[in-house]
Amino acid sequence: MSTVVVSKSPSVVVQPSETVTWAGKKGILSPADKALITLPSTVLYAFEQPIHEPVESIRRGLSQALVHYYPMAGRLAGGDDDLHIDCNGEGVAFTGASANCTIKELMSAVDESQQKSMMPLLEELVYSMERFTRADPFVLMQVTTFRCGGTIVGVTWDHGVADGFGIARFMQAVGELARGLPTPSALPVCFKYNNDQHHQQPVPVIPPYTMAVRQVISEVPPASDLGASSITLPASLISRIRRGGCSLFEAVAAVLWRCRTRIVMSDPETPAVLIFSANTRRYMGLDESYYGNCFTQPIAVEKSGVVAHSGDIMDVVAIIRRAKEQVPEHFKENGDVVAGMLQAIGDLRGQVGYHNAFGITSWRNIGFEDADFGCGTPARVLTYALNLFTPVCVLCPQTSGDQHGACRVISWCVTPQHADAFHQEIATL
Repeated sequence: MSTVVVSKSPSVVVQPSETVTWAGKKGILSPADKALITLPSTVLYAFEQPIHEPVESIRRGLSQALVHYYPMAGRLAGGDDDLHIDCNGEGVAFTGASANCTIKELMSAVDESQQKSMMPLLEELVYSMERFTRADPFVLMQVTTFRCGGTIVGVTWDHGVADGFGIARFMQAVGELARGLPTPSALPVCFKYNNDQHHQQPVPVIPPYTMAVRQVISEVPPASDLGASSITLPASLISRIRRGGCSLFEAVAAVLWRCRTRIVMSDPETPAVLIFSANTRRYMGLDESYYGNCFTQPIAVEKSGVVAHSGDIMDVVAIIRRAKEQVPEHFKENGDVVAGMLQAIGDLRGQVGYHNAFGITSWRNIGFEDADFGCGTPARVLTYALNLFTPVCVLCPQTSGDQHGACRVISWCVTPQHADAFHQEIATL
């Protein structure tokens, strides 16, 4: 395919379609939110079927959705001791665009791209941000139409105001309102406001375990040259592993962890570390419609020789499952299990880096696949990131364009010197 050319209209500000009672109040950020404030995250929804007047209908749905998600139309305010959202209704950024190719041509180019070329293919379809500033809107949206009549909706948001579950719910609301529904099917449970009881929820507190994990992650030396690639784990491989009795996430995580460890690590005694995310709303007494940050990060640890070369990959699955099963323990303040977990995390400090640690984030079954702006659910859901320095893989949602049982992965988990061997290891597993 020749170079993708995207023509963009000037960016505009989209404000809530009406003023609400809590306009001008202070939205309280939880410690979990503050830890991620100004960090950009991006999701792209690809629709192959036409949407009626996509730019205008989605802009209208966005304006109406901001009435229900009013803090998202605000701005960051306050100092370090009083960091909060000024719910001033200033609005979010929005632009329309058109591309000179079809959706299928673009997706083929993405899937066939080498490490250095994948993100440039997607960059023109989103607002690309290295970091948000206080003056920036919390949401930046671009709607791009294609020659085939398809549409890609690119959304970059400040992770400090919503986690993946939260932004997925927000985009479902945008879609419902764009299709003409009078109100979202699920009303959000939003931030706590100063002296206000409306939709109030307890402010989530980061448990000691999660704080310890984030401390370890923050000390990981940055890795340079982590190029992105699109990987599809075939349904036959996943099915073969799942016959041993495990979830799709456990099967995919085991494959990626084993293959990366085989390629990157050489000392069989060095600990291999896998970090992943888990939704914790039910453990923290929060409604599923709460859209602030609410997750913990389990860690699976084992000697690299076991992860890479244990006879049965179900042994690797079992290591990951044990880490998942310990999630309820993350929220206990004392006890032998908690003490042991905190000791294990403490022992990792200064011992992790590119060679032995990477993260997995699963976007499956959290709502991205349910967005509908008028033509049905997306054929693909992708992510975009600029200048990642920590090895990571993102499991993309199962969508209408995917082979049933397969799993698409966007990977930033190896440097170019390891990329070919990593992909070959997956192909031969």
